[in-house]
Amino acid sequence: MLTLRERQINAIKQMLNLNVQQVKVLAAEPIWKILIYDRVGQDIISPIISIKELRELGVTLHVQLHSDRDSIPDVPAIYFCLPTDENLDRIQQDFSSGLYDIYHLNFLAPISRKKIEDLAAAALQAGCVANIHRVYDQYLNFISLEDDFFILKHQKGEQLSYYSINRANARDDEMEILMDSIVDSLFAAFVTLGNVPIIRCPRNTAAEMVARKLEKKLRENLWDARSNLFHMDATQAGGGIFSFQRPVLLLLDRNIDLATPLHHTWSYQALVHDVLDLGLNLVYVEDDAPSGGVRKKPKACDLDRNDRFWATHKGSPFPIVAEAIQEELESYRNSEEEIKHLKTFMGIDGENEVAFSMVNDTTARLTSAVNSLPQLMEKKRLIDMHTKIATAILNCIKARRLDSFFELEEKIMSKQTLDKPLFELFKDPEFGTIEDKLRLFVIFYICSQNVPEFEVERLKEVLQEAGGELSSLAYIQRWKSILNRSSATNPGTQYEGGGTKTVSMFSKLVSQGSSFVMEGVKNLVVKRHSLPVTKLTEQIMECRSNPDTDDYLYLDPKLLKGGDVMPKNRAPFQDAVVFIVGGGNYIEYQNLVDYVRQKQTSNATKRIIYGSTTLTNAQQFLKELSALGSEIRGPVLS
Repeated sequence: MLTLRERQINAIKQMLNLNVQQVKVLAAEPIWKILIYDRVGQDIISPIISIKELRELGVTLHVQLHSDRDSIPDVPAIYFCLPTDENLDRIQQDFSSGLYDIYHLNFLAPISRKKIEDLAAAALQAGCVANIHRVYDQYLNFISLEDDFFILKHQKGEQLSYYSINRANARDDEMEILMDSIVDSLFAAFVTLGNVPIIRCPRNTAAEMVARKLEKKLRENLWDARSNLFHMDATQAGGGIFSFQRPVLLLLDRNIDLATPLHHTWSYQALVHDVLDLGLNLVYVEDDAPSGGVRKKPKACDLDRNDRFWATHKGSPFPIVAEAIQEELESYRNSEEEIKHLKTFMGIDGENEVAFSMVNDTTARLTSAVNSLPQLMEKKRLIDMHTKIATAILNCIKARRLDSFFELEEKIMSKQTLDKPLFELFKDPEFGTIEDKLRLFVIFYICSQNVPEFEVERLKEVLQEAGGELSSLAYIQRWKSILNRSSATNPGTQYEGGGTKTVSMFSKLVSQGSSFVMEGVKNLVVKRHSLPVTKLTEQIMECRSNPDTDDYLYLDPKLLKGGDVMPKNRAPFQDAVVFIVGGGNYIEYQNLVDYVRQKQTSNATKRIIYGSTTLTNAQQFLKELSALGSEIRGPVLS
């Protein structure tokens, strides 16, 4: 069964095949063409199709729409962009300059009637109507980062960020545009999936605005006989990604959990995102020591789906990853030794007459060893890349004491008593950066109940003395008091924390040259615990009665007159799309992946796709909270 990412890849490949269904038999030579995209189109293609794959699909040149381009006759030009006024003006310029002989226009989102009429008028004026072969609405305006993880925006992601949705001076018309853009991208994701979901979401939140608009858009499309995009949903079994059962779309507001985005983590993928700022599956790592005093350009490391090590270990705790890198390195060295041994044994290293009598016996072995050389070279490249990334992370862990922060936050979340008061830790200048301390303090403030006011003030003073910028706390306090008034559950009670012990682990993690030495990993027991988003997902999928979710809206776009209350005796859902309005993170994604793995049985498979408006790491999220706090005038924390 195809995943969301595979469906998006297939749609883009079909587009690059000039919107003709791809035949299974590979043609001798593809049709050569050029690809012209805007920034959004580039963000969508870059994490899922490599330059090598573009070449194989016949794309000889890929360029930005708004760059200076030369005329290239006789080859099809495929445009892949949003139908914005700026982009359409540039396309009209291309028409009048006569840059290409064959145009295939593919718009990421539906183009309006007026805009297409303007485009037609420009083509008529330029005398190139016959050169425009196809104009398509592609419904691909979302970015697939994993098989089961998508976001809506990367470049200019701040337009859909937590700050943009919650800022105090946002005008109604701005919010409408923002919500419409979220709805359009979500609609595109479900068109790609080929399913109409049942929508659940909490009331009186930004998520409800999105839910109501999305339901309306889905319903209008379903009841429009001419342009229904979901006709395969009913007619083809397995037409959609979820074959027999409709998925549930759980729309949640980032406000349900502000602690997790700030949490110090220790799973590999989340650490790369937090510490090295992973973006669109690409991370830049600087060399350890600049040679000759000149700092080299950071090296780009592509963490794609073809990297077996990444696919296996991206969700593993960092100490296990370090050991796995060491094992991979040893296995590579053994293979290398075997080839060297064979060469010596066959006398290739020196003229040895006796060796030639043994040639026949060992030729087969040598042939298989030589055939495996390309795989070995690729394996070596991946080992070197992951060693480089892991070393960079390890340096940060040591310099910032991230292991201690992780363990402290786990203890705070699981309501355990701390060995040392926060006051003393905050006073220690060696203990992490001021930003790390702020993250820890915000988590402490959110998760702790009945903390004496003087305690909070004392901690604030210490942070301020160390140069901490505390405006984020004003916003957190307001958020917490609103949540306490509006919901039955205290925001601090929804966190369990695993209480995993790590300090003894990380202290034994030593980087020695290119190899990692790790002790005690075999005894590592990771306590799995569900984060608030995962708990809510479980309750919604199981259709259990629960005070947290009983009041959630229930919207079914397939019903002509839909109510918003869940029907009685609803069967549990096997499939869910969990979407966070206001920014997601790899910590929640990994927690959902672990939950699915835990629920896996021989007869039932649950599938969850995680999505969010943007992907933010803790540093970016703290900045957004500070910006929101700065808007609140008056006392910071009283």
